[in-house]
Amino acid sequence: MPFARLAAATTPTRHIGLGLAAVGRPGYINLGRDQDLGADRSVEALRARTHELLDAAYAQGVRYFDAARSYGRAEEFLADWLTAHPEIDDVVIGSKWGYTYTADWSTDAERHEVKDHSLATFERQRAETDALFGDRLDLYQIHSVTPDSPALTDRALHERLAEAAAGGLTIGFSTSGPAQADAVRAALKVTVDGERLFRTVQSTYNALETSAGAALAEAHDAGLTVIVKEGMANGRLAGSAAPAPLREVAEETGLGADAVALALILCRPWADVVLSGAATAAQLTSNLHAAAVDLDEDRLARLAALAEDPRAYWERRGQLPWH
Repeated sequence: MPFARLAAATTPTRHIGLGLAAVGRPGYINLGRDQDLGADRSVEALRARTHELLDAAYAQGVRYFDAARSYGRAEEFLADWLTAHPEIDDVVIGSKWGYTYTADWSTDAERHEVKDHSLATFERQRAETDALFGDRLDLYQIHSVTPDSPALTDRALHERLAEAAAGGLTIGFSTSGPAQADAVRAALKVTVDGERLFRTVQSTYNALETSAGAALAEAHDAGLTVIVKEGMANGRLAGSAAPAPLREVAEETGLGADAVALALILCRPWADVVLSGAATAAQLTSNLHAAAVDLDEDRLARLAALAEDPRAYWERRGQLPWH
């Protein structure tokens, strides 16, 4: 497992990774993008922004970087950074297939991405990802598996994924939607020649959306590496947008609401890697302070009261505009 390399890190940020969803394309659903990115969202501006973030993350001990085919040019930006730093050989690189980016570098496209979990899409996107990363790719994940995803039942796809795994690539999946727990449990049952296919799972979990927690604990106990995404609920748990109890705990700790939101996840024993979705170096540094947040039982209880019904949470997320 490539994630075993993270155990050799000595910094307190070793369990925090950097996800590139917010900086690989000009439009995304995170709150505050006008302030974060400004008016210049050209390819070169976001390439420079991504490289700045990667430099800052690596300097502060982050060793896992996460992209996807649908994150605009995130894979390209990350691959460029790796090429520019051949001396860096201790990072873990993950990406995802299953969505195709269709916005053509526009923030007001009718459709920003198209989902397709077919074998043909895997073959096409695997070739595209390999052309950028070559042997630097460690983890390839099916993007946003839901309980009805054909990726859970397509035996031909499973065979090809198993072949990729036999060649040294770690195979994982991510989840989204109100039935994440069901998707995780269904994926745990997928085997090829008696061996479990998936070695990692990446799911949304945060102070507002905790419904996948028990299933993720089961996945961790089964030996999968658990990666947590959207720990700040697309900006709903950061800055002035954060709910009052979270801001109160942040004030008590002397750190940002974003750091507290990520610390809440870091204290889960099943959470192996927690992603920062920072769009600026300052946000990243604030996020990384999560490793220093002390959450006692009283603070944990107050934060637990923030959890929403998952259907309501995902309905609201689906209504967030692409900025």
